Amino acid sequence: MARYGNFSGGMPGMNMNNLMKQYQKMQKKLEETREELAKTEYSAQVGGGAVKVTVSGEKRITKLSIDKDALDPEDVETLQDMIITACNQALSEMEEDSQKKIGDIGGGLGI
Repeated sequence: MARYGNFSGGMPGMNMNNLMKQYQKMQKKLEETREELAKTEYSAQVGGGAVKVTVSGEKRITKLSIDKDALDPEDVETLQDMIITACNQALSEMEEDSQKKIGDIGGGLGI
């Protein structure tokens, strides 16, 4: 078996133990962040507060509030649109926060 110089097969200054420790530290931080996100709530409201929605970091609707003045039997479609819009806004906020926090963990390694 031929040897080519002092090539260790890794990055300069990094040995396998250091990489494993860094990986384990990153895994722990990732798990802590996921637990934190799961407990976080994100809210949105539309129609001047006529419809309010809160979602969890686990992508579940936890609260829905509809003002009685938003109930118009002749215009159900508007209420449906407001509910959908509020849900989507709250979920988008949750997703942005999640991506930012998860991305910050792997940022130093280019993940």
